[in-house]
Amino acid sequence: MTVTIKITGLQEIDRALADLGTKALARGVLTRVGKKRLQPIADKANSLAPDDPATPGGLSTSFTVGTKLTPRQQGLAKKAGKDFVEVYAGTADPAGVQMEFGNVNHGPQPSLRPAWEEGKEAVLSGIGADLWSEIEKTAARKAKRAAG
Repeated sequence: MTVTIKITGLQEIDRALADLGTKALARGVLTRVGKKRLQPIADKANSLAPDDPATPGGLSTSFTVGTKLTPRQQGLAKKAGKDFVEVYAGTADPAGVQMEFGNVNHGPQPSLRPAWEEGKEAVLSGIGADLWSEIEKTAARKAKRAAG
């Protein structure tokens, strides 16, 4: 199945990020928006994850959002190349990976994929508005620091 997404306004966003002055500020904006947008996906995946009441803090809390990968995931990501900002939603728990995709002993019981399918429109549709809002807030903070 092929999915086509049309995105407009990226040049304006890129210019606004550059106008913030430093790459660190631009990275911060992009990271905050990515985490904010992906958190509902991780929360939904946690709610869908099969849970063993005898194992506190099990799979129902293992899905998180962040910018870090496990060493194995880092090796795979290096092959794909590095982007300016990368934000991930998923689990580092080996049991979560086994549950999501299955193995020879049991079939898959996915939770992240259904969470993504349910929430992807909300994630993608609000990124632009969130980026502009975060850029404006960051620019205001920068101007306030410069004035004070």
